[in-house]
Amino acid sequence: MARINKRLLPIKAHFFFFMAAMGPILPQLSVIGKQFGIPPDIMGYITAVLPILYVLAKPLVGFLADYFINLRKFIFMTLIVIMTLAYAGFYFLPSAPHAIELEESSSIWTVSLTEEPPHCPSELFTNAAYCQATHQAECSQQNFTFRTMIVDQKSVAGLNLSPNLQHDNDSYYACLTELEETISWSNSSATCHLQHIGSCVYGSGKFWLFVCMLFIGTIGFNVTNSISDACCFDLLGEEESKYGAQRVWGTIGFGSTALLAGVIVNLWTSDAIKSFTPALIIMCVFSVMDLFSVSKLKMPKLGGSESIWQDVWQLVQQPPIVTFLVFATIAGIIDSFIIYFMFWHVEEVAAETGYMQDIKLIEGLVVAAECLAGEVPFFFYSGKIIKKLGYVHCMSMCFFFYAVRLSLISWIPNPWYLVGVELFFQGITYALCYTCIVAYASAVAPPGTSATVQGLMAGMDDGLGFSIGSLIGGIMFKRLGGRESFKYFAIAAICTCVAHIVLRPMSRKRQYLPKSGYQLPADQPTTNPSSPQLEELPKVF
Repeated sequence: MARINKRLLPIKAHFFFFMAAMGPILPQLSVIGKQFGIPPDIMGYITAVLPILYVLAKPLVGFLADYFINLRKFIFMTLIVIMTLAYAGFYFLPSAPHAIELEESSSIWTVSLTEEPPHCPSELFTNAAYCQATHQAECSQQNFTFRTMIVDQKSVAGLNLSPNLQHDNDSYYACLTELEETISWSNSSATCHLQHIGSCVYGSGKFWLFVCMLFIGTIGFNVTNSISDACCFDLLGEEESKYGAQRVWGTIGFGSTALLAGVIVNLWTSDAIKSFTPALIIMCVFSVMDLFSVSKLKMPKLGGSESIWQDVWQLVQQPPIVTFLVFATIAGIIDSFIIYFMFWHVEEVAAETGYMQDIKLIEGLVVAAECLAGEVPFFFYSGKIIKKLGYVHCMSMCFFFYAVRLSLISWIPNPWYLVGVELFFQGITYALCYTCIVAYASAVAPPGTSATVQGLMAGMDDGLGFSIGSLIGGIMFKRLGGRESFKYFAIAAICTCVAHIVLRPMSRKRQYLPKSGYQLPADQPTTNPSSPQLEELPKVF
């Protein structure tokens, strides 16, 4: 019978409850923005700015956690409270339904013009119901295009304007936003692509409240996650290969609540626009449980470093470390695109194939498949895999399977196929790559700098990498669509795999750190053990 290490139970409980609180929320952040009318490129800009703050916040809070060792638990709990309150604030955002419901599946209209549309009257723009009753549209008829405003019939009646556009047996008012040259209008059908009015989305308090809460909550999550890893490695001590066995409980919690929330949200509202209230309730319940588990966590008393920033600065001057940081950033670029735009893509596929009614159930099953069937075994055995193959070969393998995964995501004929793709590829990509990065950071961190180095590594991975990936991904998604964007990212991943195989061995140069007691990866012995003041950096092959 396996013995239970009671000393590690609190960190297991923390990972479980912390990630269980995030399971219903994190995968849906971009979808929540989508329901507010935020287009993918703008959402990409938002999530591109956000990770830049991780780069600053993670090492800073990590430094505080290393410097004020006795306050680690307090810092932990404060961040969890701030994160939970920020995400819970989504519930209180003002909600004013639009008179013309607009989703991905209903943004292209085939219309008939009963008369030539006039130029938009000034009173339309000053109408109190303007933002809640109007959409902008680009329409095409025969060989010309024109930009219009399409207004709901009830608002038209209040402005004494006559409907002049028919769509699905409903009447609307259409007017030109730009003066056009003389055109031969006809009452034949036209095709219009409707969009939310930009000024109504970005000029509203709701938009900026959403952005602020998103920033605070996501920064809180990422910083807490980074400190969690540092504390876990400190608790494990020389048993750092057991990190995956602790972190896997976070995966179990994340997948379980994501599936639970998907089912409940799907049952809670049957409309195309879903209510996230059940997901927020689940998050709050598990956050409270997490605070209790952290309060029972006995933090190790570390020796500390006399000069944290100096030690870390010496570390990042080494070519192998710099090379690793570059590829950790690329891994973050790929992960960010998948995290922020995979569900956006699958909802477009669902709209095309008629699966929108079950989309939240499908998304919940996707996350459950990723976590429970994909990540669990790889987190359990990641230590053995890394010890057997080494950091370099593990990272190369991860990039190869990232390419396969991205290719399959671009191919899926309907959203149900995504469940199978994520079941088989999430573990060998995200779980193994993530463990490789944090284990490497722990292995090379000088004594007393674990949280700072973890913050640095994480800042490059899900900080700078996420920023670049969100920016590029949002622009590509807007211009190319989901399928083409995932295809190009797959090509980039296979190119990165080849570059990693070539460049990583080139960084095998002897590098020395003038730091006594410098910690080496477990699978890499020192070349010159007789000289404790000049120990060789790990070659990590």
